Formats: sequence, C-alpha cells, structure tokens
Amino acid sequence: MNPLKECPNKPNCVSTTSTSRAHSLLPLHYKGSREATMQKIKSIVTSLPRTHIEKEEPNYLHVTFKSAIFGFVDDVEFYLDDNSHLVHFRSASRVGYSDLGVNRSRMENIIKLYGKK
Repeated sequence: MNPLKECPNKPNCVSTTSTSRAHSLLPLHYKGSREATMQKIKSIVTSLPRTHIEKEEPNYLHVTFKSAIFGFVDDVEFYLDDNSHLVHFRSASRVGYSDLGVNRSRMENIIKLYGKK
C-alpha cells in the first residue's frame, strides 16, 4: 500500500504517484536492499540545508525542508516499494498556492544526486 496522498489542485506539489501530468515525476529505481537505499536517500536529504527528519520507518521517510528567508515548510515523503523496487516520493508546500517551482526543483536535484551515489 502506498501511503502518499495525491497532490492538491495547486502548483506547489510534485509526486511520482500523481495522476496529474502537471504534478508528476518518475519514481527512482533501486537494485540493492531497501535498507541501503533508505540510507542513501537519508544521506542525500540530510546533506541539503534546513532539513529535518520527521519520521522514519523501514520503507517510509518523512522529511521537512524550511525556506531560508521566510521559514516556509515543505513536506517531502519517500516510500520504498519492495515489490516494484521503486522509490516513490511526494514533495509539497504546507501553505500557499504557488511555490515558484521549488518543490519540483528540489526533487529534480535529489534525483540527480541519487543517480550519482
């Protein structure tokens, strides 16, 4: 079961499970163990500024990112699906309507860093 919610009808969310093209990104593949993959993701997100791990389970990670100037909080969730060996994620602003592409940009950067490790 995938615990990630659908993105709201706002441009401040991206998700690998979204049915909306405007909100969708492709999931990450993993070949090694779930544990090693989760450690890799944690290493990437904690290397980024203003990050806090909110909740961690064997196949789920909830992280918050806080903006530098105004302190806006974005929630980022990762779900590792052992059956498909995919990492699904969702990144969304807690408040407001537009995020000027911050969530999409952040996740594209995490995808790039994931490919390098």
